[in-house]
Amino acid sequence: MSPPSLPSDRPQAARDVVLVVDDSLVQRQHAVSLCRALGVSEVHEAQDGEDALRRLAGLPLPPTLMVIDLEMPVMDGFELIQHLGRHGVRSPFVVASSREGALMRAVEAMAATLSMRLLAGVAKPLTSEVMAAALEASQQMQASGEAPSLPSVPQPIAPDVLALAVAQGRVTPQFQPKVDIRTGLVRGVEALARWTDPVLGMVPPDRFIATAEQHGIIGDLTRSVMDQSLAQVARWSARGLRLSMAVNLSPLSLQTPGLVEAVTALLARHGVAPSQLVLEITESAAVASDAATLSVLARLRMRGVGLSIDDYGTGFSSMQQLARVPCTELKIDRSFVHGAHRCPHLKTLLQSALEMAGRLGLVSVAEGVETMEDWRLLQQSGCNVGQGYLVARPMPGDAVARWLGSHEARLPDLRRPE
Repeated sequence: MSPPSLPSDRPQAARDVVLVVDDSLVQRQHAVSLCRALGVSEVHEAQDGEDALRRLAGLPLPPTLMVIDLEMPVMDGFELIQHLGRHGVRSPFVVASSREGALMRAVEAMAATLSMRLLAGVAKPLTSEVMAAALEASQQMQASGEAPSLPSVPQPIAPDVLALAVAQGRVTPQFQPKVDIRTGLVRGVEALARWTDPVLGMVPPDRFIATAEQHGIIGDLTRSVMDQSLAQVARWSARGLRLSMAVNLSPLSLQTPGLVEAVTALLARHGVAPSQLVLEITESAAVASDAATLSVLARLRMRGVGLSIDDYGTGFSSMQQLARVPCTELKIDRSFVHGAHRCPHLKTLLQSALEMAGRLGLVSVAEGVETMEDWRLLQQSGCNVGQGYLVARPMPGDAVARWLGSHEARLPDLRRPE
């Protein structure tokens, strides 16, 4: 589908609000710079479909234009467009993709079925002419009275409902494998909290984690997930399967009195070696660590627990700031990994992060690996561990052993070519 035939030297509109949805940081920044150059003062960014829905729910006014990528982790462009259509969102949008024309035609047909306003399906990278034409078309639609609408905002989760679910053990962990980039062999798993409520249905982690942090439930939630995860490690160990377990730790949990003792007690309760537990803290939390928090992290490390800096690349830390945290692992955010093989700027950022991990003597973990091309790039760049849909999606504990059987057949393809 070709872009609208409109002039590129458009006059500045009275109000342009643009939402750019793309998992590539470089592509998002490119689209944002085009919007700024065309006089758009309000530009919002989202790294995948779920992030876009959260951004939309928080906007006071709907966007006059959305720019949507098709290939994204968590929720891709097709899923996002379907979700918006089901909820009656009427903001016009442009699909930007490096995919072939058949997929573009599929988007066009889907948009027509959903009565959505697809302005253009264009190849990346976006050009100023395409963006100007799309903005002009969206303004004409708005001037004609076709005002876009926002998706319905999900109802807030009642804290007592979440607290009861945690107390009853209904917030459970699923496990996503982490494998050696060079050999494809499994090194461990990450525990990811999941909650399916009989009334609310499947509740996204970003919703219930936020509620837990806001209402003082995060400590109980963390202990419950860690307890269940370590119990699973013990069951695996009894069957001769020794895996490390990574558990996310909220910044608020680091301020909880008795955290070190609680973690130590859980390890002893399940007979799990401290070296089999890795606690993941976000980059921003690591950089902001005060003396008390650094003491907690140091005491956990002295007991043999691994410490990982999660979501590296989403903050603005320096090597000096990270070096003061006694961590053992640097986990590179998916926004630097997904699509890095086809984007020179992203590749440079990824390799820079891997180089820094090596200089600090840390195990490097890349999350969000979804294509064999990115897997090969990580192998060539010296990354240690990979995690993502290319390897496996999160799964219940009793499914891991079965998955391992099928994973062995893929090892020749995953191993680094000599």
